[in-house]
Amino acid sequence: MNVGIVGCGLIGGKRARALGDARLVICADAVATRAEALARTVPGAVATDDWRAVVARAEVEIVIVATTHNWLSAVTRTAVAAGKHVLVEKPAACRAAELEPVIDLAREKNVRVRVGFNHRYHPAFRRARALCDAGALGELMFIRGRYGHGGRLGYEQEWRADPKLSGGGELMDQGVHLIDLARWFLGDLPHVTGFAHTFYWQMPVEDNGFMLLRTAKDQTAFLQVSCTEWKNLFSFEIYGRAAKLDISGLGASYGVERLAYYRMLPQMGPPETTIWEYPMADDSWQIEFAEFLDDIRLAREPAANLRDAHAALRVVEQIYEATSE
Repeated sequence: MNVGIVGCGLIGGKRARALGDARLVICADAVATRAEALARTVPGAVATDDWRAVVARAEVEIVIVATTHNWLSAVTRTAVAAGKHVLVEKPAACRAAELEPVIDLAREKNVRVRVGFNHRYHPAFRRARALCDAGALGELMFIRGRYGHGGRLGYEQEWRADPKLSGGGELMDQGVHLIDLARWFLGDLPHVTGFAHTFYWQMPVEDNGFMLLRTAKDQTAFLQVSCTEWKNLFSFEIYGRAAKLDISGLGASYGVERLAYYRMLPQMGPPETTIWEYPMADDSWQIEFAEFLDDIRLAREPAANLRDAHAALRVVEQIYEATSE
């Protein structure tokens, strides 16, 4: 299938390298040199500084949207209206309400829209989900997740620190990943409490977010995201009545990705322990996009979709509302 990419920064580049059998034919970025640099990596691809040219190009069947947050929903909606399938990066919008007309339009146009929650496709999470589905943990009780980085010099001047471009701070950036993962394992989380605060960076968005989320059955997710972590950290623990899963690291500066399975024995005491490590390069982008191609071929709803993004954004919004009271 023919692909157009809107947004040629770091993530747009990763998406271009993960297309598998699909082919990049056009890419757009407001900074023309970025689009030109990405187009040069694929023979025959062309570059433009007008994202509408990507959507309007007849041969484009899939549009990948990897812009700043403030443009995500508008580009997605225009592409869907043109009958294109779309992979839009998380959080898919700055506010949940922006996605509601897009959900209706995608149904009307019979196109698939996937949201880039690529963490679901990391090898540790793929195995964790398989173990949960097989009943290895028993009934799930709660999740504890932490995700943080330390920023960098000038971080407070970058686009993520501007609420007009980002829609918010850490909750909009890494927070929606943790929320999506918690919902993936526990289901809907209608009971939301939390707090967003700026402790360190001189910027008008939060540098830390704290969440306590519950299902209708009181299964609980206790989550924190931070850009004052100083040493990059990813930790996601899933507790069931029979066992626990502990996922740590995401590769690169987050450390080797690792999954530990702690199975409680009948006599309790020290658990039976199995550990898997994944020192290889991150292949989540390739696996996620390959599944999207299958979604399109099979005319099925993507596993990570606009409703998931809408639900994650509603959690973020409720925490913002509670913090401002």
